[in-house]
Amino acid sequence: MKTINVALLAGGFTGEYEVSINSAKNIAANLDVSKYNVYTILINRHEWVYETGDQRINMDKNDFSVTVNGEKVKFDFAFITVHGTPGEDGKLQGYLDMIGIPYNTCDATTSAITMNKAYTKAIVNGIHGLHAAKSIQLHQRDEHDTATIASTLKFPLFIKPNNGGSSVGMSKVYNVGGLHEAITKAFKEDSQILIEEFIKGREFSIGIARLNGKITVLPATEIISSKDFFDYEAKYTPGVSEEITPADLPGDKVQEIADIVTQAYLRLNCRGMVRIDFILLEGTQEFYFIEVNTTPGQSANSLIPQQVRAAGMSVTDFYGQLIEGAM
Repeated sequence: MKTINVALLAGGFTGEYEVSINSAKNIAANLDVSKYNVYTILINRHEWVYETGDQRINMDKNDFSVTVNGEKVKFDFAFITVHGTPGEDGKLQGYLDMIGIPYNTCDATTSAITMNKAYTKAIVNGIHGLHAAKSIQLHQRDEHDTATIASTLKFPLFIKPNNGGSSVGMSKVYNVGGLHEAITKAFKEDSQILIEEFIKGREFSIGIARLNGKITVLPATEIISSKDFFDYEAKYTPGVSEEITPADLPGDKVQEIADIVTQAYLRLNCRGMVRIDFILLEGTQEFYFIEVNTTPGQSANSLIPQQVRAAGMSVTDFYGQLIEGAM
């Protein structure tokens, strides 16, 4: 059987660069070496490079190859683990579509749409059992009247970049006095921001993937943060948050959640693995959609690997099925 050359694309243009590098290390460690030759390609705004020993080899983006010790290596597959732009917003996917290289994520259109939180909420609106917090979308070029925002939405409010990831630039605000600073902070990360009402309840994240042609919903993780909300520090600082996988949920609720996220996956035309974050409203236990992540973190302790193991699968088999399914 032919060994497949895999370009593991990591890095990117955002503050999630190091998170992406950690994801790539875990993916490389778990891909079956008898099936895949893995080359980690580091992407930044200036170059795409493969590092081996003391060599830094630039990728030829004309044919998606690298030349190592005089031998050209052409890639059969791209495993994208770039969080944020250009790997989560459709840019890399569009490039790979043009040169005919299969990849592991959603396509360019779905990646671009789901990177925009407001657009995503509009598309999933109407799915049976799915609710979304009331929100306002702001553009940097427009006027921002904090009094109007305060009269339209109920505090506390979350202010977040519309196209950001890992909760960078996000704030929780309790009154009109905190709005201006939070809006300014969010606009440093993106030209569009989302202001939405706080939903009080238990926070969860759940992976879903098409494996062997079948949509598979992984066990959910409950996230219990010692901070006021699950921000960048809470996600990536050991001990700040507790993650319980599988989450303690009754069987009927597990099935209801699986049905909702499956409908969201289909309606958004997702491919490969995605992770959907949601809250179960305090009291009613209604499902409130937060966002969908189309290139979720893959470090050893990230949520998807946790959920794969909780489902009784090996991470190696999981990644292999993603590659085989996309090819």
